[in-house]
Amino acid sequence: MKHRILIVEDNIMLAGQQKRWLEKSGYEVSTTIDEPGARKRIKSEHFDLVLADVRLPEGNGISLLEWLRKERIDIPFIVMTGYASVPDAVKAIKLGADDYLAKPVQMDELLELIKDILRPSSQVYDKDKNLFHRNSPQMLEVESLARTVAPFDITVLILGPNGAGKESVAQRIHYSSDRKDKPLVAVNCAVLPKELAATLFFGHMKGTFTGADSNKEGYFDQAKGGTLFLDEIGTLSPEVQAMLLRVLQEGTYLPIGGNRDRKADVRIVAATNEDLQQAIREKRFREDLYHRLCEFEIMMPSLHECPEDILPLAEHFRKKFSKELKRQTEGFSPEAGQLMLSYRWPGNVRELQNKVKRAVLMARQPVIEAAELNIRMESRSTEINMFPQTEAEEKQSILMALEKSGGHRRKAAGILHVDPSTLYRKMKKYGLLDK
Repeated sequence: MKHRILIVEDNIMLAGQQKRWLEKSGYEVSTTIDEPGARKRIKSEHFDLVLADVRLPEGNGISLLEWLRKERIDIPFIVMTGYASVPDAVKAIKLGADDYLAKPVQMDELLELIKDILRPSSQVYDKDKNLFHRNSPQMLEVESLARTVAPFDITVLILGPNGAGKESVAQRIHYSSDRKDKPLVAVNCAVLPKELAATLFFGHMKGTFTGADSNKEGYFDQAKGGTLFLDEIGTLSPEVQAMLLRVLQEGTYLPIGGNRDRKADVRIVAATNEDLQQAIREKRFREDLYHRLCEFEIMMPSLHECPEDILPLAEHFRKKFSKELKRQTEGFSPEAGQLMLSYRWPGNVRELQNKVKRAVLMARQPVIEAAELNIRMESRSTEINMFPQTEAEEKQSILMALEKSGGHRRKAAGILHVDPSTLYRKMKKYGLLDK
């Protein structure tokens, strides 16, 4: 089924251009010129995304967003304007807008943004997924652990910062296992509404509730015989945690409205950037569920800790996006390479991928220049250095940060300018978890 987009734009020519562009990309698009028209359409029709101008003949994009939130209508929302203002941008973001774009908007960039916003909560991977092999010592160790655990049908918990490549490790585990010919289903737990979680996980039977006009498979059905990858597991609500624990304990589940249990024939791989031990202490995560998920633990390093991987990954992404975007590129300038090596990559592999994709799109010459990477270097804090020359100094830095934060790991990670999962891994390395 095509995603439906509503464009709220009084410039009829521009709206028509955007409509044609988006329809060409596979979306179903409707247009209206003002806020009253948008409200009427939203009340009577289903839309997956609203793309609204700020200034309209009647009303405006910000008040339309306010109305949606008051009505508890949860539709992804992008604000566009030719009169960009900081107060409007701040207000839009506070109201829950997914993005705020200044005109003229590049359609290629808008399409990528829409794709990200409308990415489904679950994804079934193709069987022929090509995985990029990284060569840093830290990642070689991770890949070795993944290969070791893959043949054994036990749950795996992958810990690491956002964007570090936890999903690729889950893929490697699946495609190295005896379940490789069955589905790999990835679920983004962060976007699961708790009121729909039971249906999404376990499916429902026809006639169970209004609108249930057919049987619907859940994630456990989709992944039958294969692997269910639960990303951002630390964000699950207590209610959903209880549901998942019950399935892991009993090995069965019951579709909503069903009368016969089904065997949960899936291998569970979970991932999180959360410090789950801290979450357990704060009563945000169930300890019994943690132990069910963590039969085998893999710690992911940040990209900054794997400098050997930066340039090969960048080249891999350059080739990939040059082909996808039909752009002729040949490589990176020495200045661009040095910039990538000097940058700390707080968004890890995902940030590198996004920067290279943008650079491929913006490149004026076959060789990508440093400016086209759009990397803003920030001055490093001199208060506490997380990665000094020696392990002894590194350990001392961690102890100083813990003392300064009163033992609170998340605050200590902030002081050190690292992800909490990175701090957890370092503390485990130096035997500091009980301190």
